[in-house]
Amino acid sequence: MADTESLRQVAHSRAPFSTWFGIVLLFALFGVIVLAVIGPAQRESDYEVTRAKKRMDNLKTLREEAEKALNTYGWIDKNKGIARIPIASAMELTVAELAQQKPAPAGPIAAPEPQAPAVPASPAPAGSPKPGGAQPATSPSGEAPGSPSPQATQSPGSASPSPGNTP
Repeated sequence: MADTESLRQVAHSRAPFSTWFGIVLLFALFGVIVLAVIGPAQRESDYEVTRAKKRMDNLKTLREEAEKALNTYGWIDKNKGIARIPIASAMELTVAELAQQKPAPAGPIAAPEPQAPAVPASPAPAGSPKPGGAQPATSPSGEAPGSPSPQATQSPGSASPSPGNTP
């Protein structure tokens, strides 16, 4: 029993001041070493400048190659007989070819059918409740009883005047 109490005292006892001072001193020494190594080094490196110059050279080379490919004649595959022509000549040839073709008439444009409200595939049995709460019953034609029929609705350009537009 005495051993467990002495272990508790050792575990819960405070570290002496010299231990804490030694730890702080080690951190300070580490900081001084880091400053001694990093401090005299140059703040601006040539590495970033070199990388930027390489990127600019690569971009310049890429643009020159693209300019050459777009504006000169050359072979893409000589064995298959595929050649490259300048883009300006290609556009002129394409415009001339399209000008010779007769435009094809467009097909009729079909107006979309008005969509009817969704009708359930099979009516629910009379004794079972409907999942959405109380819903109005639909007529066999698929329209709600209170909605006007397509024949009764007037188009905006109809000949019959509305009551508010009488002269």
